[in-house]
Amino acid sequence: MKSVHRFILLLSIVSLGVLSACKKQDPAPDMAYSYFDLTHGRYIIYDAVKITHNAAQAIHDTTYYQMKTVIGDTIIDNEGRVANRYLRFFRNTELDPWVLKDIYTTIIENRRAELVEENQRVIKLVFAPTLSKSWNANAFNLLPSMDCYYRAIDKKANIGALSLDSTLIVEQADFSSLIGHERKYEVYAKGIGMVYKYYKDLEIANFDTLNVKKGDELFLTINSYGIE
Repeated sequence: MKSVHRFILLLSIVSLGVLSACKKQDPAPDMAYSYFDLTHGRYIIYDAVKITHNAAQAIHDTTYYQMKTVIGDTIIDNEGRVANRYLRFFRNTELDPWVLKDIYTTIIENRRAELVEENQRVIKLVFAPTLSKSWNANAFNLLPSMDCYYRAIDKKANIGALSLDSTLIVEQADFSSLIGHERKYEVYAKGIGMVYKYYKDLEIANFDTLNVKKGDELFLTINSYGIE
């Protein structure tokens, strides 16, 4: 009987060891951090269209240019965290040289993707993306609340000339009234980052979004991307 008990005890220990080994080998859940790719040297070039309205001064100007973002070296940010430099370059046409205009910081921490631009810390994404998640993009600054949520996740999309396998859409604002129209959203692609931005913040008349009194529109469409 003692031999039987010893055999059963030994078998139990071996079984627990096998189960423990199996648990250790379980893959970590995919948090989809690559939707906000912070690989050093990652660059994205956008074709940009900016429209400025001021009806009182008879201004409805449209400007076309290109913008390039680059993930730079790591630094210690104002919160004492290890973050990345986020560089923005501009040029009028593809024939012009790039001009560095802004040096911001960006980080993924506590399942949040953050970008600090013009000293405003904004939450761009939260992880892992699900259709039930929502957040205030301006939770860490003094700007008015901007309640965001995911409208689509892991969807194929054609943005500009690119065919992308996995994209998600972040809804930021969709509001219209008698005197105002606000529509904002961003599209991100896995392994790249933001690939499209739609921004309208307008003063209008009589619910007419074509009768613009004042405001700005900005559209960024990915042109190309890579590592430099």
